[in-house]
Amino acid sequence: MCGRFALTQTEKEVRELLGYLEHEDFPARYNIAPTQPILVVISGDRPERGSNLPDRRALLVRWGFTPAWVKDPKEFPLLINARAETAIGKASFRAAMRHRRILIPASGFYEWRRPSKENGEKSQAYWIRPKRGGVIAFAGLMETWSSADGSEIDTGAILTTSANRTMRPIHDRMPVVIKPEDFTRWLDCKTQEPREVQDLMVPVQEDFFEAIPVSDRVNKVANMGPELQTPVVVDPSIKPSKEPDAGGGQLSLF
Repeated sequence: MCGRFALTQTEKEVRELLGYLEHEDFPARYNIAPTQPILVVISGDRPERGSNLPDRRALLVRWGFTPAWVKDPKEFPLLINARAETAIGKASFRAAMRHRRILIPASGFYEWRRPSKENGEKSQAYWIRPKRGGVIAFAGLMETWSSADGSEIDTGAILTTSANRTMRPIHDRMPVVIKPEDFTRWLDCKTQEPREVQDLMVPVQEDFFEAIPVSDRVNKVANMGPELQTPVVVDPSIKPSKEPDAGGGQLSLF
């Protein structure tokens, strides 16, 4: 799954990759956590006259997906991730997969290697970033939830897939990364049905990411500085946990 990520590039750098109409500037964020606002890019109504940018716009949504049919969000689990393998058929995500696919810009994400309980080891946090650096785009879903009094809140989730061989020693899931050449097809909910973009929801190539061990300071939401991504030395005597079965637990929502 993906429970924390970062977006540290400038608004200009993000906009140049994702090609949306200008958005207000935003600060670097090194520890984005569930329930916080996240920047997402959606397909717009139409391009601005005279603009050579694609038909896209950016907005902020709450990270934590709430289906439109939920009556009380307090009684519904916080859906920060959606499994790509089952999202098309899941009641929670079916409508969003068809009508509200989004891109979520990121500089990378954090993941924890959870050792087996019997060996008494501590969890190890990793900062996982693209080897080439820069901004990437996670596949995501969006839903607008309306309360009984008419107030609305935009919510979103990150789509995940089975981990590739590089990621598997750390965790059995990873975010779906959409390549720039596929942005338009992914966001096009008018002509591209979910089954027609299913080929995009696969693990990224093996050499795309690098995993850097970092301190457990990222565990605390209050820690928000660049020091969270400072590498630490991992005890060489600690072996990575056994590679989990990437196909296990497929009935889980996450």
